[in-house]
Amino acid sequence: MKIILATSNKGKIAEIRKILAQSGIEIISLADLPVIEFPEETGVTFRENAEAKARLIFDRFGLPVLADDSGLEVDALGGLPGVRSARYASEGATDEANYLKLLHDMASVPSGGRSARFRCVIALITADGEARVFEGALEGEIAFKPSGKNGFGYDPVFFIPDKRRTAAELTPDEKNAISHRAQALARLKAWFADRKASGGNS
Repeated sequence: MKIILATSNKGKIAEIRKILAQSGIEIISLADLPVIEFPEETGVTFRENAEAKARLIFDRFGLPVLADDSGLEVDALGGLPGVRSARYASEGATDEANYLKLLHDMASVPSGGRSARFRCVIALITADGEARVFEGALEGEIAFKPSGKNGFGYDPVFFIPDKRRTAAELTPDEKNAISHRAQALARLKAWFADRKASGGNS
């Protein structure tokens, strides 16, 4: 089955392809298709943004689409950066600029008050235009300084207590076993398996 992945983020593409390997799903990235301009994300939730991106690509190409909207929610900041995670420092900000701004904004927050989570919402538009949503979350806390060179986004400052490391210090396989995106994709794969077993078409 061919599914368009509605992102140009190379980190996300690699992560999702790895997680969905052996699933029988062929991922087509936007890099393989004619250029399409996304409108500014105006949704106030990850779900709204994910569904809007998926519907836009489906209407353009007529193939099943996966769209991911994900980000970091920091409790001490009232849930920020949230849906603005990719542009927290500014429009078009680099990953480093975003996590350095986060560390600056968290400078006065003591240990014990730095809880946060990565949240992922994946919207699937099936071949018949049906919409499905799958979610996942990874709990952790904001470190006091960046550490690690793997991953992308806020991974260098997202400390996972159970692992005693930041997300950027995990290997890709370690991260893919527990990440918010992996959880959402696991639910997606389970849905596909149930649908296949019942003889449904995707």
